[in-house]
Amino acid sequence: MSQGSIRISGMRFWGRHGADPGERGHPQPIDVDVELTCDLTRAAATDDLADTVDYAAVYRLCEEVISERSCLLLEALAGHIIAAIMRDKRIAGVRVRLRKPRLLDGATPEIELRSSRAHR
Repeated sequence: MSQGSIRISGMRFWGRHGADPGERGHPQPIDVDVELTCDLTRAAATDDLADTVDYAAVYRLCEEVISERSCLLLEALAGHIIAAIMRDKRIAGVRVRLRKPRLLDGATPEIELRSSRAHR
């Protein structure tokens, strides 16, 4: 078994999230990085997309959660992303980092949540 990581960084989606009602009044950018822990042995041997996690599918999943939900906290939003990603049983663990680049003048709030099958 060759446990490895798949990282998808720098994704940007638009959603209505924030503790302040004004933040939820209009879509704002949410920047996303995800890191998936999974067994990459078969994919390394076969060079077949069916034997790994499809990056585009993870991208679409993140986009769907962010654009279709409305959360008060980035922490809750990250939890929904983790739950959606962990439905894929091949994934042993996930780390999600979210940023709101336009919330504070001169600073970018960022949160990170991690989950693994052992902690679920």
